[in-house]
Amino acid sequence: MTRPLENRIALVTGASRGIGHATACAHARPAAHIVADARPVGGLEEHHHEKRKSGGSATLVPLNVTDSDGIARLGAALNERHGRLDVLVGNAGVLGPSSPLGHIDLKAWNEVIAANLTANFQLVRCMEPLLQRSDAGRAVFITSGAANKASAYLGPYAASKAAVEALARVWAHETASTPIRVNLFNPGPIRTRMRASLMPGEDPMTLDTPEQAAEFIVPLCLPSFTETDRFFDYPSRALMSFRPPAAS
Repeated sequence: MTRPLENRIALVTGASRGIGHATACAHARPAAHIVADARPVGGLEEHHHEKRKSGGSATLVPLNVTDSDGIARLGAALNERHGRLDVLVGNAGVLGPSSPLGHIDLKAWNEVIAANLTANFQLVRCMEPLLQRSDAGRAVFITSGAANKASAYLGPYAASKAAVEALARVWAHETASTPIRVNLFNPGPIRTRMRASLMPGEDPMTLDTPEQAAEFIVPLCLPSFTETDRFFDYPSRALMSFRPPAAS
């Protein structure tokens, strides 16, 4: 059996549930060692049990991604233990308030920016040296159609995701001549708790599962995937060099 991620070290943020959990599990099946980072400890323990059943291995890191010092300590620990990082999936994020911009207080705005944008910036700072030591460092950031739809009442979330896209593209350009490849993944509407909180009247059974989406994230993390600065739109199953004007 082909095991394309055998002996690869993969860090997945927000891995206790949803797309992050599914992505970490999908990486473990091809034999990557997963560093699972998330806040809820219970979710991480469940994640660990699933890894053992699938034959994979995992290091569980209970960490809030807004803890910038914690991310720096994680980078140092990965360096000491593995000396490199092969895959980074920046998935962790929060929806934030669904309100008109004028009704959102600064604290709520800062919380969304800290979790969705600043945390990914800190991951870039702390994990780039480790990815440079890989023979094929791969980074994938989870974005959203909200980044360019500019839908009413989702201002903090939309702005943070638009900024994440810019951050990822800048990093892709900066690392184009290195072994690192940086890409974006838009899952579209997926059966997650975040989606349910945003669309409480929606039938979740009409949506694809996180596991279905994760199967399309893993190929972007393989050493054989050599493109960078690309945008994968899961709803249309399209890989493109730019974000389409009406992406979901």
